[in-house]
Amino acid sequence: MTTRVMLVSPAAGEAHRAVRFDDDAPLGEAGRRRARSAAGRLPSPERIFASPSVRCRNTAEELGLSARPVPELAGCAMGGWRGRTLAEVADAEPAAVSAWLGDPDFAGHGGETLRQLCDRVAQWLDLAAGDSGRVLAVVDPDVVRAAAVAALRLPLEAFWRLDVPPLTVVELSGRSGRWNLGLGRQLDGG
Repeated sequence: MTTRVMLVSPAAGEAHRAVRFDDDAPLGEAGRRRARSAAGRLPSPERIFASPSVRCRNTAEELGLSARPVPELAGCAMGGWRGRTLAEVADAEPAAVSAWLGDPDFAGHGGETLRQLCDRVAQWLDLAAGDSGRVLAVVDPDVVRAAAVAALRLPLEAFWRLDVPPLTVVELSGRSGRWNLGLGRQLDGG
């Protein structure tokens, strides 16, 4: 029994463009337009999910998908850094940013650690693998990274080496806990 999990990254929102820790803002009109232009380019899945973030839910809607928000697919909780730009945090807390990038157990921002995010996403993948068929989930880029790390059993440090552009699809296929990774393809033509 093979399961195919398609992870779709959301259209770029203002937080993405500003390199801001997600503040759960909705997509702007440009992001909505790009997502609408990609509608109909995905195969029909048996199950459709989304991160609970507004950006992911907006992207799913514009893609014409009726997605069920799933808490396990939420992006990493960034605590006190939420809504701030990376530059702001780096200026105010350079040692903390360095620790965050180097230590998968860092929680100095008051949120979730990288290890906790990756473990949570790995558990969701294990559940998804319990049923055959195609699963589609519109999820934040950090969830795509966590899924790739979990699926390929990569060291957590690899998380920071994976780029996930907006409106791309990464496909995992597998059974019995063994996954293959299909690298991202652009949904909207660029």
